[in-house]
Amino acid sequence: MTEANKEGLPKIYEPKQVEGKWYQYWTENNLFRADVNADGEPFSVVMPPPNVTGSLHLGHALDNTLQDILVRWKRMQGFNTLWVPGTDHAGIATQAKVEESLASEGQSKYDLGREKFLERVWDWKHQYGNRITSQLRYLGTSCDWSRERFTMDEGCSQAVQEVFVRLFEKGLIYRGNRIINWCPKCQTTISDIEVEHAEKGGHLWHIRYPVKDGDGEIVVATTRPETMLGDTAVAVHPDDERYKSLIGKKVILPILNREIPVVADEYVDPSFGTGVVKITPAHDPNDFEVGLRHHLPQISVMTKEAMMNEEAGPYSGMERYECRKQIVKDLESQGYLVKVDEHVHAVGQCYRCDTVVEPMVSPQWFVRMKPLAEPAMEVVKDGRMTFIPERFTKIYLGWLENIRDWCISRQLWWGHRIPVWYCQDCDYIYCGKEEGLPEVCPKCGAVHFEQDSDVLDTWFSSGLWPFSTMGWPNETAEVKKYYPTSVLVTGRDIIFFWVARMVFMGLEFMHEVPFREVFIHGLILDSQGRKMSKSLGNGVDPIEVIEQYGADTLRFMLVTGNTPGNDIRFHFERLEATRNFANKIWNASRFVLMNLEGFDPHESWGELTLADRWILSRYNRLIGDVNKALETYDIGEGARAIYDFLWSEYCDWYIELVKPRLYGKDASVKDAVKSRQTAQKVLSHVLRGTMQLLHPFMPFLTEEIWQQLPHHGQSIMVSSWPAAQAEFIDDSVENEMGLLMEVIRAVRNIRAEMNVAPGKRAEIILVSSNEENRRLLAQGSALVANLANASEVKIEGVTYGQPEGAVTAIVGDVTVYVPLKDLIDLTKEIDRLTKELRATEEEIRRLGNKLNNPGFVAKAPADVVAKEREKEREALKKKTALEERLRGLTALG
Repeated sequence: MTEANKEGLPKIYEPKQVEGKWYQYWTENNLFRADVNADGEPFSVVMPPPNVTGSLHLGHALDNTLQDILVRWKRMQGFNTLWVPGTDHAGIATQAKVEESLASEGQSKYDLGREKFLERVWDWKHQYGNRITSQLRYLGTSCDWSRERFTMDEGCSQAVQEVFVRLFEKGLIYRGNRIINWCPKCQTTISDIEVEHAEKGGHLWHIRYPVKDGDGEIVVATTRPETMLGDTAVAVHPDDERYKSLIGKKVILPILNREIPVVADEYVDPSFGTGVVKITPAHDPNDFEVGLRHHLPQISVMTKEAMMNEEAGPYSGMERYECRKQIVKDLESQGYLVKVDEHVHAVGQCYRCDTVVEPMVSPQWFVRMKPLAEPAMEVVKDGRMTFIPERFTKIYLGWLENIRDWCISRQLWWGHRIPVWYCQDCDYIYCGKEEGLPEVCPKCGAVHFEQDSDVLDTWFSSGLWPFSTMGWPNETAEVKKYYPTSVLVTGRDIIFFWVARMVFMGLEFMHEVPFREVFIHGLILDSQGRKMSKSLGNGVDPIEVIEQYGADTLRFMLVTGNTPGNDIRFHFERLEATRNFANKIWNASRFVLMNLEGFDPHESWGELTLADRWILSRYNRLIGDVNKALETYDIGEGARAIYDFLWSEYCDWYIELVKPRLYGKDASVKDAVKSRQTAQKVLSHVLRGTMQLLHPFMPFLTEEIWQQLPHHGQSIMVSSWPAAQAEFIDDSVENEMGLLMEVIRAVRNIRAEMNVAPGKRAEIILVSSNEENRRLLAQGSALVANLANASEVKIEGVTYGQPEGAVTAIVGDVTVYVPLKDLIDLTKEIDRLTKELRATEEEIRRLGNKLNNPGFVAKAPADVVAKEREKEREALKKKTALEERLRGLTALG
């Protein structure tokens, strides 16, 4: 064990002076690096790869802080830890960034061509792509940066190609003409889970469809009248008595006058609208399925730019919403529009650009999901993989049970190009590596091959992340050592996007789950409980927070009060409170270090006092509490336990309890030198161990303090995690100390309530019928006298009567008396409190008049009214407290 650093801690804690210094030290000494050949049980984590276009936001900060806490904890426990960092190529977002840049130069990607455009994207990536990983370093993430991966680096790209080819050969990837979600702005398909549905006000148009060759009509209700131009049927429920006679007949499509059949399908909800549904197979996913069941034609009436095409007849060339307005006018003028209802419904939008997506039938590449989903459900049902909290299991299983085939092709240039080539002279398709492409077509002998122009969905490559980052498809030492990974830490919003896909990919190619546990955390909301967004302007830049408060403060604030799976609200007040906590630790550590002069860390414990035994019991109990919290992923509870121990028990109590021994002013000890040495040893031991417990949460502050204390080793982050010593945990000691602390609190409260000047010492009389309590109180009388500012502490039995002019408090079976006659001027104090009571009553009347004024309540903003009501409640509480104090003082007089 080395001696304490002689430099000491500066008077003021400045995070900027500490954080950069220690991060550089850690990286220069390779303390984050994983050694695949080292001993120790493996503990591995892969970082959810942030988009290469992104900058750090609070969600990233929370996610990576939680991972870092777990990794640092396991590293200190002696595990062989690997935390793999990396970024995602973010196909749509990155291409959009570069296209915007080109547009500012008056160019488009087509002016450059595919090859030159991709060179431009790579240049952009090299210039800006490291921004978010640099920001993650500010946060203190202790991942192995030497193993940083990118979804389009050579190794990951090789894995993507291998997976595509194998799935294709197995018949699990196919090309089909199916309905997909098309973003008219991004000009690409997006998967079902990339469509965000927002509730929006709209209309429900009721339209007449005349029955052919007969009287009558069918009325359909639609929210998208422009798509009726692609109707190829109307559908009713087979058991709906209103329409049974019309099943099999034909109706006339208004405006275009096309004949379309009436079909019966259980998809129709008889209770919604008129109970009749227009079927547009080319523009609605449910209608598409109905169309397949009834062999209906698919008529697409829109272009990829969401303009009406030639199939739209007189509306050809119109923008889709322009067409909607015109077709409604025409339906009304021709007598087909029955009525229009106001209607709120879910509108699908692109998760990237918020453009309303357009369902379209298009030839695309799909993954056949059912064979892959079934094993992915089974591993959760049989417990091979678990969700924390458990409630997310049901959400995960529910999605997989109803999963549709996954559209994986994207109409982009940036991304993993689909490894499929087409013979231009026949229908032969080659799927494989480019170097394996035949020189001539084996079917027709032609030599003209062209690669598919589409790229793969970004989530296809990130679905391989747990094993592609470790070198698969090669049989690397990392794959053997660290796969499956130990835990995935991620937000609840990407269970479907990412978690499920990693599971079925891992099972298919590694024959094992990609992680044993999935720790789901919630989202960070603003102080009003809203999602943070650019449109609301309520976002918080974590880098700005770090600049102002420090990374440790941000980290600790993000995890305190955070329970698994639940959203948390961001309050700047909580940042201030956490900064105060950091300052409290700093000041306490300075005090300890300033009082270690002459301390020999190799000395034995010596004779422990009640206070020593109490803090050691509480500290060793804390170790168990923190371990339990981290093992169950209740990380916020672990942080709270450390906070309460350090702030209250160590700083507010133990340090105050040992000051007389440190200063040689404790008359109750026989050997002042030895007592001081023991106090130093306990202070140092508990502070060092608590810094180790706190290190995963606040790595920079704890490293700085630990380095100043007597310690073993190079860094706190590779020191041994504290082990609880059962022999120090003592319930009776905690109970005994607890009684003394309650007595001290009682005296302090009496002094505060009675406005006793801090410099005046009070006599304290403690009365108890319990002999053991009297013995304990007598032994601890010096502690009570010191911390309760007492001139004398008397211990009496129950025969002792109440002293004249004394205020009383009850602590268990102990009665606390504090005589006040020489401490306060009763007349002056009663006069002061009476004036304060009158002022409070006047404030209550003023607030009452304001809140009883209908004009104020009706016109003032709700938050202003709420604040005034809160003021009234506080004033009423204050009035009650003042009245009680006056009654007590009057009784003393």
